[in-house]
Amino acid sequence: MRQSVTLALTAGEPAGIGPELCLQLALEKRQPGVVVVACKHLLQARAELLGLAVELVDWEPGNHAVTGPGRLSVLHVNGLASTDAGRLDPANSAYVLETLSIAARGCLDGTFDGMVTAPVHKGVINNAGIVFSGHTEFLQELCGVERVVMMLATEELRVALVTTHLPLKDVSAAITPERLSQVTRILDSDLRRFFDIEHPRILVAGLNPHAGEGGHLGREEIEVIEPTLDKLRQEGITLTGPLPADTLFTPHWLDNADAVLAMYHDQGLPVLKFQGFGRAVNITLGLPIVRTSVDHGTALDLAGTGKADAGSLKTAVRVGEQMAKSAKKSK
Repeated sequence: MRQSVTLALTAGEPAGIGPELCLQLALEKRQPGVVVVACKHLLQARAELLGLAVELVDWEPGNHAVTGPGRLSVLHVNGLASTDAGRLDPANSAYVLETLSIAARGCLDGTFDGMVTAPVHKGVINNAGIVFSGHTEFLQELCGVERVVMMLATEELRVALVTTHLPLKDVSAAITPERLSQVTRILDSDLRRFFDIEHPRILVAGLNPHAGEGGHLGREEIEVIEPTLDKLRQEGITLTGPLPADTLFTPHWLDNADAVLAMYHDQGLPVLKFQGFGRAVNITLGLPIVRTSVDHGTALDLAGTGKADAGSLKTAVRVGEQMAKSAKKSK
């Protein structure tokens, strides 16, 4: 009988901590149904470097993912140039993107029920002459969707973003009625689809200090945000705001909310990461597939030392399983 869900897990940047985090999953008492999409030789080399007794089991579509302690299913990917921990190699970049493509296409065709991604290194991929802004944009293009939404979550808090990796000077112009409407609809829809929340309650942050102070500290709330939220409420979406971001993240508001919608990256994520760094998960909403990721980077300085903490990856896998199960129920 097929496991309830099978997730593809990409090992990320070969020089980073991703490969060893994947290996750590094999040492858990309760192993999820994951298939690591990576070069088998890389995983073997890292296991030997760290003295980890992990059996790598070749996996093919249709097989079960192994779940016994000390064993890990691997879908081998060719093209790796080097396996050195802590040392970036641009020649590995095409291989890294190939692992992402294989995992995402496997989700689209039903081979996998979702994908989890260990961190990649954007800089070295771009240094290889490949234009790459991140997992989110790469998967958006591969899946052919117009808009995706970045949401980070812990057990206690979910924060989605209207804008993501933009200079602060460009944020205001990027918050248009169309963008705010698309992001809010995706957030509402995917909270229902992936998290079994029948009537999501969303808190919306203002852009300016004190949410504009009635126009004295900026007019974006009056001219863009408030009119757009009013229209969305008429569609049945439950929205509170725009609220001042400095008081929104308090129990008074959060105790009666399912998610927060922040206007820009450093408005919402510092609060979430302070509250739960190392056990948070990065979720891409708006895709036709389930995708979760860790909340940290490649940590080249820790690679190969045995000091990397797999807490965020374990959370990403657990949330990915939950989302995949919910998605199946909603079909």
